[in-house]
Amino acid sequence: MQELYREWLRMRTRRHFFHDCAVGIGKIALASLLCESAGRASPATSAANPLAPKPPHFPPQVRSVIYLFMAGGPSQLELFDYKPALLKYDGQPIPDSFLEGKRFAFMDSFTKEKPRLLAARRKFAQHGQCGAWVSELLPNIARIVDELAFIKTVQTEVFNHGPAKLFVNTGTAQFGRPSMGAWITYGLGSEASDLPGFVVLQSGPRGPRGGATLWSSGFLPTAYQGVPFRTGGEPVLNLSNPPGISHARQADTIDLIRELNAARSGAVGDPEIATRIAAYETAFRMQTSTPELIDVSRETAETLRLYGVEPGQSSFAYNCLLARRLVERGVRFVQLYHTDWDHHGGPGADLGAALEKVCREVDRPIYALITDLKRRGLLESTLVIWGGEFGRTPMGEKRETVGRNHHIDAFTMFLAGGGIKSGITLGETDELGFGPASQPVHVHDIQATILHLLGLDHKRLTFRFQGRDHRLTDIGGRVLHQILS
Repeated sequence: MQELYREWLRMRTRRHFFHDCAVGIGKIALASLLCESAGRASPATSAANPLAPKPPHFPPQVRSVIYLFMAGGPSQLELFDYKPALLKYDGQPIPDSFLEGKRFAFMDSFTKEKPRLLAARRKFAQHGQCGAWVSELLPNIARIVDELAFIKTVQTEVFNHGPAKLFVNTGTAQFGRPSMGAWITYGLGSEASDLPGFVVLQSGPRGPRGGATLWSSGFLPTAYQGVPFRTGGEPVLNLSNPPGISHARQADTIDLIRELNAARSGAVGDPEIATRIAAYETAFRMQTSTPELIDVSRETAETLRLYGVEPGQSSFAYNCLLARRLVERGVRFVQLYHTDWDHHGGPGADLGAALEKVCREVDRPIYALITDLKRRGLLESTLVIWGGEFGRTPMGEKRETVGRNHHIDAFTMFLAGGGIKSGITLGETDELGFGPASQPVHVHDIQATILHLLGLDHKRLTFRFQGRDHRLTDIGGRVLHQILS
């Protein structure tokens, strides 16, 4: 009976075969199957399994990355960059010299009336042995400042949300480029055989502007793109078998798909076919591994309280706990997007109640994540990153309520984990928080440093596409040795 079934499948046309047999496979796997590679892969990507672990360029200091992306542009002036001078000059017009040659989003608000400086309506205090300034909005993160390395002078080049998120994630504002997680899994593969190497988790009222382009593999083989996990219902859409399809039947289908793709690979030598084979096999293994992964009810009651997680409820806290479980299982890059940080002023977008709400949602889980990683011995092999696509201006916006405009010249990020000097601050802004007073740091420098901690040279991690060798850091980037231990 089994042989008859296999023979029947072989007689189908390729189109009908894919239509009828691609049951129970996630959309990412199916997209990988149908996608065609436009670039030339390196020998490493031509291996039988594109996600098999690959050697780094030099000994790494971490194995995994958890990137906590606060989508919308959190205001550093309300959170970490304490500026007493803004209290002194609150409400006064900003000097023209600060604005010369600068561009901002919503410039019309500046032309109607000269922008005025806005002091943070928050109490700040110094915390930890390092004395880092943290506002009252983040009392739990304040407890772990001695584990963190703050960078207060991060600069980017794009001031609108979608392109700015692309720039932070891909090194350019152009569509079609690989994301950071894709570059990292391309360079190193993954240690998780039954899970994707790059997982995306989302929370907040909507997805991040830019959508799937933020975790795309671009011109890299599709095996390296991020796989979004849902925190409610089916974790990966179309992953479960439909009614009437047994696990054994599905396994047989995958075996036959492998045979057909292997035959095709031998005929045409297309490296993307290895991606197709690996995508199907990973999706098949995920049918068993994913339900166990997302079942956090097996965590201790103390751990659930630490994060503030209620089993069965999706939240940023749940995603932080899931991120820890993912890196425990060898996933290389986990990116958490939490939205609603775009506080221009106006209904639901102000620096009062709206900012307080998102801070409450992330403060305790971030403290819990770093604390939990450390006590399990995982922090020394994991890099944790916090930040958004840009920061906020020291001037207010004239809207219904208090808010600030997008600002690309100086904003704050922090890092923690393996290879990072803890309890330090790199760079200081001027007295108004408008620009760097010392040690400016470009987004490409952050990217180069992340790769360095993983054992990758950002200048050597390249992919030839359309006659040019591309890299995450484009033509810039320097490793921030000042924050490395």
